[in-house]
Amino acid sequence: MTNQSRPVYLKLRDKIAAAIIEGEYAEGAMLPSVRAFAAEQGANPLTVAKAYQQFQSDGLVEVQRGVGMYVVPGAADRLRATERSQFVTEEWPEIRARMERLGIDPADLLAQSLERA
Repeated sequence: MTNQSRPVYLKLRDKIAAAIIEGEYAEGAMLPSVRAFAAEQGANPLTVAKAYQQFQSDGLVEVQRGVGMYVVPGAADRLRATERSQFVTEEWPEIRARMERLGIDPADLLAQSLERA
């Protein structure tokens, strides 16, 4: 599924997941309120609430009623493992197939990227 065809709540979930993995929201950190994140992203608060609910259902955040939503210990590692697995099983096969169609040799691509680094 391309990024354009993904539901908005999943795109928002991906942004939050990336922020947790990258340490922007560390373990124990409070996520922005639904309304604040919705305003920041130009999204409907109900859509943001749906994205947040998925994190809560997955046990990656905990809610303190009347206070906020906090990242639980180990959330970044769990998200990283999940994202890695998803990349390998869902995204990589599509990328690999496209590379084959275009005649791109993975070894050449790696060598080129190392030269630019």
